[in-house]
Amino acid sequence: MKIRFWGVRGSLPAPLTPDQIQSKIMAVIQRATPADLESAESRAKFVSGLPSWIFGTTGGNTSCVEIQAGKTEIILDAGTGIRVLGKSGIKPADNHYHLIFSHFHWDHIQGLPFFDAAYNPNSVFDVYSAVENTKELLQKQMFQPYYPVPFEAFTKNFTFHQVQPGKTFNINDVVVNSAPMSHPGLSHSFSFEHKGSKFVYATDVELKAKDFVKTAETEAVFSGADAIVLDSQYTVEESYRKENWGHSAFCYAVDFAIFWNIKKLYLFHHEPTYDDKKLNSILQAARWYARYIEHSDMEIYLAKESLEIDL
Repeated sequence: MKIRFWGVRGSLPAPLTPDQIQSKIMAVIQRATPADLESAESRAKFVSGLPSWIFGTTGGNTSCVEIQAGKTEIILDAGTGIRVLGKSGIKPADNHYHLIFSHFHWDHIQGLPFFDAAYNPNSVFDVYSAVENTKELLQKQMFQPYYPVPFEAFTKNFTFHQVQPGKTFNINDVVVNSAPMSHPGLSHSFSFEHKGSKFVYATDVELKAKDFVKTAETEAVFSGADAIVLDSQYTVEESYRKENWGHSAFCYAVDFAIFWNIKKLYLFHHEPTYDDKKLNSILQAARWYARYIEHSDMEIYLAKESLEIDL
């Protein structure tokens, strides 16, 4: 499987601000020495050695993650990142998309009206969620006066499937399981198994004690995954102030991944007010915490736009 991130922010889009760009420029200037600027080679070496939070950006689009498993194209949520996928991604040869919704808060659906492939009459969409009225929910955000183009302008080739948590289903040769999570209005996590690899998408979850109880349902989704994309929107202090808002602190995400014996953790659904420097500090703190509590060799990364995972 190949996994690619197209949107990693939570709650609402968070583009780089002019102040943030200026801060990055100032950080570069402060690090540069005359020797760094002497030649093209020295300049290239200097730039390549800059911290990733200065040289790049985590991204500001809301949740959208792509899975390519052989010829099967699966899209997880349709936040604003799906627009970029439509402009930049490699289109499936058969124009067939499998679109899975974790839930229907706006930051997970608002990009669908801007996804070019949805308007292609030759496109085919199989849409999966845990609710029975998915089509109605997607139609509503395209009613006037909220959006000028109705859902009916999309390809007619939309088929909707209701997922039953605890019941395995297949998308071609990909085996999928799901489990409900603690989030206002409920959200569902999904696991994907293909040719011996297992990937978990667990956005929008406020981890609680019950999530550390092993049941047949949760075992099927989480146990022994190769990689998990997991909500880690808050610091601990912020999670106390925002109890029952439906999101987790990064250290709870580490605890959860270790509990389920997951090899790689990708911190996801980033707080929109956090800049790249803050997110980098959270990453470093998460790695330190994992070593401190378990001496764990679990790998921890920030989910970033355009980042690819090969499993």
